Order: sequence, then structure tokens, then C-alpha cells
Amino acid sequence: MSVDTVSLTGWGRTSPTTAVRFRPRDHEEAAAVVRGRGPRGVVARGLGRSPGDAAQNAGGSVLDLSGLARIGGVDAAAGVVRCDAGVSLERLLRVLLPLGWLPPVLPGTGRVTVGGAIASDLPGLDHRRAGSFARHVSALELLTADGEVRTVLPGTALFDATAGGLGLTGAILGATLRLRRVTTGLMSVSTERAGDLDDLLARFTAGGDRLPYASAWVDLMARGRATGRGILTRGEHATPDMRPAHAGRTRLAKRAGGAPGKPLLPGLPPLPGGLLGPAAAAAALCNEVRYRTSPHARTGELRPVPAFFHASDALPDVRPLYGRGGLVRYRFTVGYGQEETLHRVVRRIAARRSPSVRAVLQRFGAGAPGPLSFAAPGWSLELDLPAALPGLARFLDGIDEEVAAAGGRVCLAEDSRMRPETAAAMYPRLAEFRELRARLDPAGAFRSDLSRRLGL
Repeated sequence: MSVDTVSLTGWGRTSPTTAVRFRPRDHEEAAAVVRGRGPRGVVARGLGRSPGDAAQNAGGSVLDLSGLARIGGVDAAAGVVRCDAGVSLERLLRVLLPLGWLPPVLPGTGRVTVGGAIASDLPGLDHRRAGSFARHVSALELLTADGEVRTVLPGTALFDATAGGLGLTGAILGATLRLRRVTTGLMSVSTERAGDLDDLLARFTAGGDRLPYASAWVDLMARGRATGRGILTRGEHATPDMRPAHAGRTRLAKRAGGAPGKPLLPGLPPLPGGLLGPAAAAAALCNEVRYRTSPHARTGELRPVPAFFHASDALPDVRPLYGRGGLVRYRFTVGYGQEETLHRVVRRIAARRSPSVRAVLQRFGAGAPGPLSFAAPGWSLELDLPAALPGLARFLDGIDEEVAAAGGRVCLAEDSRMRPETAAAMYPRLAEFRELRARLDPAGAFRSDLSRRLGL
């Protein structure tokens, strides 16, 4: 097992803190770290893709599980796989797709681990049908505060608290996942432009769930009659009869790469490093080009599965665009019937001219039973902003108030700045989570910068 002292941040590169990092080679070494933890406790960490401070532990220990990345037996008949928590969804997709299977839920990046997907209870593009990631976990192995590894099953309080519990009930070491059957490695994709937010929401709901996967890019720089305009992308798994004639006899994609030579985000020109901070005009131009070069309406486009789900992974690292201060990712959800709140938030962001080239709108279905699981029926908007923007903290505090007043919530797994009283208002079952933690981990073995900041 390797040990070093490192400065760590989330993917957004904000709020660096220093901790002792342990990289265990097996479950026994991981358990030894938990048993020998110091007074500041320990938190598990995967590939560091959480934008905020959920996988940091200032002055304490960090259990880096990225080295525990074995994929066990794949039961191709039953559609089940057993894997370590450190396996990335990108790698899992690469292994499973040629066998005719997919991971159960695919978020917008494949560069997250199975353990992180469970601890965050990540939603995918088809949440209305499939729910979040933990819904498809039939068992997980959890290293608890006493240094023991437990098999935890769905339907128990510990499982529900662990799904979305951000590593605070223990370190997830492995899981058994139920998979999704596919007959090709392609997606049939529909794209359409919407002139404003009302138009975008109407297009989202007009087709129902005929195409199960759906998300939209929203232009948060547009104002006036174009406020909230966007590009809606929907998809379904292609069947063999949809394949083009030149595809030959190969039934399933053999690699998880994107489509060679094809821009995955058409019309998005590169910008000089750090330009977004001082020049909102650059972001506005970037958004204008992207919107104008997208088709008014296109159906039946065939894309490889990875290019559809993980388009951003094929692009260069965009973080330098946000300046040295890093980026703040802000994701919230409000329920159906609260569309006016969504409108107000979008108008506030547009009026402020906050430079944002990434903004993703989704629809959610029924929520999970976990007390800290994020997804709930309604609309979710996720955006990135430069952390160095003047007055950003106060501005986002104001949006927090709007969201909380509408009965919505901010995603804890992506948060880096919310206040503890706001988190308590948004997550009414937080007291239940705290009580379970107190029983399971009375000494506070599992801690993080996020848990201390929000009093989780």
C-alpha cells in the first residue's frame, strides 16, 4: 500500500486541502486504514470527479480506491456483473458493450467509479424510466467504521443511506450490478432547437418518453425573447434494422471511443485559457455559434453509444477556460408545477451575464428512498461558472433561497459552497441520516470537508 501527503481538490479545482492519501491493494489494507484512522477520520475517493469537496478530508485520511478495479464474473445470461468500487463506468462500458450489455445507468461522463456512482446515486439521461444508479445494485460490500466488510442489500436502512450518502456510512468496496440488454452499439438520436425556455420545456414533454434518453443544452447567456433557448437531444437504442448498410456485419461496438473525426459539440470553438473569467462576451459568442450551427430538427442520426452518453469525455479539458480559481458547478432540481421558479432562475443568470457555456437541463422521475439522494420528480438544471466571478457566493445563495422556497434541492455530490441551514431545509430527512450515522459510526470515522461544512 502506498501512502503520501497530498493537496486535493474536487474536479472544479476549488478549496484545496491537504490529507494523507492511502492507496490500498486489497480489502484488508483498506480495512487497516479505517481501523488506524486519526482523529480527523477518513473518506473514500475514486477518480476525483466530484466537482466539490465531497472526497476531500482536510488534516485527515483519504482512502484512494481507484486501484481496486477488478471486474469479476459477467453473467451474460442473467445480465449481472460483480466489480470492485474503483472500476470506472468508462471501462465497464468498454467491457460490457461487446457482450450486448450496458451499465444500468450512464451519467454524462464515464470517468467516475462504480463506488462514486453509488455514493452519489447518480441519475442518468433516462431517469424517468430507470431511476438513479443505486436502483440497479443488487448487493454492495461496505467497509464500516469497525473495520469490517458487510454485504448490504437493497431495502435496508443502511443501503438506502449509503446510496447517495457520499461515503459517510462507510467505504464502498464492491457491488453487484444488474445490466441493460442492447442489440447494437449504436444510438438513434433526435436533435431539435428551441427558441426559448417555454419552447424547450414544451418540446421535452411533447414526445412523452417514447425516446427514453433526453437532455438539453441551455444557452444561459441569451436574453430577451430568446431567454432559455436551447438544443434538445433525445435518443433510443438502435436496433439491427436501423444500422446503415456500410456498417457491415459487426453487431456491437468493439471500442468505447467516440466517432472519429466528428465534432461531438458542433460549433463550440476553442477559447484562450482563462478568457471566460474577464470576458462574458466570449462565452456569449461561443453559445451563439453553437446554437446557430445546430440543426432546427434532425431525427434518426446514428451515434456510437459512448459518443452519445459521454461526448464531453472526448473533448479537451475545459477547466482552464474558467481561470485559476477553478469552476463552481451548481445543480438543482425543482418539482413539476414549479416551472416558474426555473424561469426565474434562468432569467437571473441571464441578466447577470455570468459566463456559462455548459448548462444541462433534464427531467427526473420518481426519487430514490435514500435520505440524501438528489433526484426527485421535476426539472434539473446543471451549470458551471467561474469560481472567481465577483459576488458569485451571494448570487448563488439567492438562487438557493428560490430553489428551497419551491421545495427543490441542490445536489450535495456536486456542491462546494452551500450553507448548512440551506442543506437542512432542502433535505428534510437529514436528521434521519444523522441518527443512522450516529448509531453506525459513533466516533465519526468517516468524515469529509463536505460533511463538516454542512453538518452531515
